[in-house]
Parts: sequence; C-alpha cells; structure tokens
Amino acid sequence: MFAHIGLAAPDLFAALLVAIVFAVAGIGPARPSRPVVMLSQGMLAVTIGLSVQRETLTTLGSHWPAVVTVAIATVVLSVLAGLMLSLHRHVDAVTGILGMVAGGATGLVAVAGDLGADERTVVVAQYLRVALVVLTMPLVVTYAFAIDASSDGDPAISSAARSPWWVGLLFLAGAIVIGTGLATLIRLPIPATLGPLILTAAIELAGGVHQVQVPIEVMPIAFIVIGWQAGLSFTRSSIAALRRIFVRTLTLMVTVIATCAGLGALLSLWTAVGALQGYLATTPGGLAAVLAVASASGSDVTFVAASQVIRLVLMLISLPLIVALTARYLRRRARRIGERIRKAPCRSGRSLLTDTRTHLACP
Repeated sequence: MFAHIGLAAPDLFAALLVAIVFAVAGIGPARPSRPVVMLSQGMLAVTIGLSVQRETLTTLGSHWPAVVTVAIATVVLSVLAGLMLSLHRHVDAVTGILGMVAGGATGLVAVAGDLGADERTVVVAQYLRVALVVLTMPLVVTYAFAIDASSDGDPAISSAARSPWWVGLLFLAGAIVIGTGLATLIRLPIPATLGPLILTAAIELAGGVHQVQVPIEVMPIAFIVIGWQAGLSFTRSSIAALRRIFVRTLTLMVTVIATCAGLGALLSLWTAVGALQGYLATTPGGLAAVLAVASASGSDVTFVAASQVIRLVLMLISLPLIVALTARYLRRRARRIGERIRKAPCRSGRSLLTDTRTHLACP
C-alpha cells in the first residue's frame, strides 16, 4: 500500500507501524536478536558504501566548515533540550541530557547507568526519538519534497557489466564480517553500520568493486528489520515508565527534529547541495534509517552519510565532557545550597530544599 502511494522506503515505514501496534498490544514476536539487527545494518551499510562517489567527497571537503558548524549546533540544541527536560522534578540534568542527545542511542543506553543517569528514562526517550525520526522521515521526503520513490535511480553501471549475483553476496558477507570486526576492535560507534560502510566505501573509491552490486532483494530485508526493531521499543511498560514526563519529552523531541530540519535548510543554502540532502544530512539520529531513505529517494547518499557520521562522532566525543561538566556543576550547586541551609534559620515542618535526588527538611 505504501509503495502504491509513492512513499519513500515503504518497507521500513510499514514495518515500523506494524511493530508499534504489536508492541502496544503486547502481542507478536519479540524484538529481532542482536545478530539479526547487526546483519541488517551491515547489509544496508554495504549497499550504501557501494554508491559512494569520489566527486561528492571532494565537494564535501570544500563544505566541511558548514557541515561541522551545523553538527556543533545540533549538539548544543540537544544539550539545551536535555536541560529543559531536567526542569521536570522527576528528571535530573544528566538523565535529561542523555535522553535528548541526538545520536548513538544504543551506546548511550549502554553507558547511562555508569554516568549516573536513570537508565529507563534514557532508554525510552532515546527510542522515542529514533521512532519519531523513522516515522516522519518517509512522509517528509515523499510529500514535502515530492520524491518519486518508484524511480530506480541512475545505476552507475549497466546490467551487462555487473558481476553475477553470487559475487555480490560473497562481497556482502565479507564486508559485513570484516568491517564489523575491525570497527569493534577499534571501538567505533555503531560498528555494524560504520564498519562495513567505511570499508566498502574505501574499496569503492579505490576502484576495486566497480562492477559489484548487492542483489536488490537485500534492501527490503534490511528496511523491514530496522523498522521492526524501532517499532517494538514502544511496549506498554516503556510507555508507562515515561508517562509522567511523556508530554514534555515528546514536545522537546518534536522541537529538536523540527529545528534540525531548519538547520538542514540552512546547510542547503550554505552549501547549495539541495534541500532534500540538507534535510537528510541533519536528521537527528536513526543513521541506518536515514541512509535507507536517502538510498530509496535517490538522494546523494555520500554527502548524507558523511554529514551524519561527522555529527555522530562529534556528539559521542563531546558527550562525556558535557556530562562531566554538568555533574560537577550540580555537585557544586548542591554544596552551595547545603551551606545556605545550614546557615539559615530553621522553620519547623517546612522543607528547605527539594531536589530530584535529595530532600532535606528541618528536624
């Protein structure tokens, strides 16, 4: 149905909607296993890597100040949104920042507890962001940019020059295994996506696989698994865990996504890469879904992928410092308030300090 109406990445969109319904209803199969998810991410990454063009990377080199500036603006926007979320009495500043950071949801969820955040809030907020991005992106691409998703694009090589399908499958398997292994070894974020993507792109740019093409049946499979994984995050328990702060979190998430779309328009004007490429390059998170929609819509996936990776790396590098500075500020603030309380006259039965983690009252 979604393909019939011309929606970009219809397989991903349909899987997401069906998974959300199943998750909320509490029925259906469980989340896909981690190896299956990593395999689908690798399949998509290799397909995207084969479409990398040297000309686009050269163009990106001249536009790197604009791309980095927009990436920094996205980091600042995420932190501000996190601090606004922490104004709610049930959320502390570290949890708010980690919950609103645009990028690296899996990695953030894994380290949330170690950084002193409320893990459940971070998990639900992060996957809410990913689901919103995945849900809205095909609609925006199809209707706001009037993209015809039924177009097959402009293949780089003719059918006669392409290698047999089994060669494509062998290359796919090798690139996924080697790329993911190397990325894991050097602790690259999202190794199942970035590892095969970077490896395949490097081989493609070197001219080693110009005639290799992954079978067309691979992309729909990857789309379905990615959409299914995002949709199944909306279980009853996860929604209940976020119930008290759901409205504020949803509002802030929508605001961040809309503001990033504005940054995409700014990037488009600054670099003249096209409005669609600017929008996809600045979408806050959901890297695999972004690359999937970029490929399905015939966009310049090289520019989009490079811009997204720059934002992701910048986010993950700066986040520990941001969290550390925030935690230090909160500790100093708590000490200052504690000193004022000790010096202040006590009013019996009245609370002098209320905090998300500490409650001090007069004796």
